[in-house]
Amino acid sequence: MNGTWEAWGGVALVAFAAIPVAGLVARWLARRRGWRAALCEVGMVVGTAPWLWMIFTPLGTGRSVNPVPLRDLAEVLTEDRVVEQLGGNLLVFAALGFLLPVRWPWFTRSYRILLVAAAASIAVETAQFALAIGRHSTVDDVLLNAAGAYLAGRLSRRWWAPYSPGRFGPPSVSEHHSVAR
Repeated sequence: MNGTWEAWGGVALVAFAAIPVAGLVARWLARRRGWRAALCEVGMVVGTAPWLWMIFTPLGTGRSVNPVPLRDLAEVLTEDRVVEQLGGNLLVFAALGFLLPVRWPWFTRSYRILLVAAAASIAVETAQFALAIGRHSTVDDVLLNAAGAYLAGRLSRRWWAPYSPGRFGPPSVSEHHSVAR
């Protein structure tokens, strides 16, 4: 994979090493929120943090931006790192997209997953540009990040939290106890 392990192997090792700690945090949270909520919340963080670490790793100084959709994507398709680039961008917010509707019924409308992921991706691209860490900010990354979250959300469909229209708050006490068991 053209040096991918050399570049990001440390991130992968730290992410795997963090899993037992994440398990302890989930156990602690489960006592307060129930297992479903705890696993979803910890999973969103653990599944997204390594990607953000990679995205915010400086590659020098400077900045560049491309607001034209599909221009950078066309260039990536001609490179030998196409699988890494496309796959990585699709996975950035995949854990978030997969677990949001499992945790919160409000996100069982798929377009809401797409909007949250797009907003998060815009924030990331804006931060990369503002920090001048040698990264290229592009609308194509926003499109791929949001698409990855949306697709992951669709994959979790069978586990989505029950939706009741007009309800936006946390589960009631009786619902909380039924989920925790």
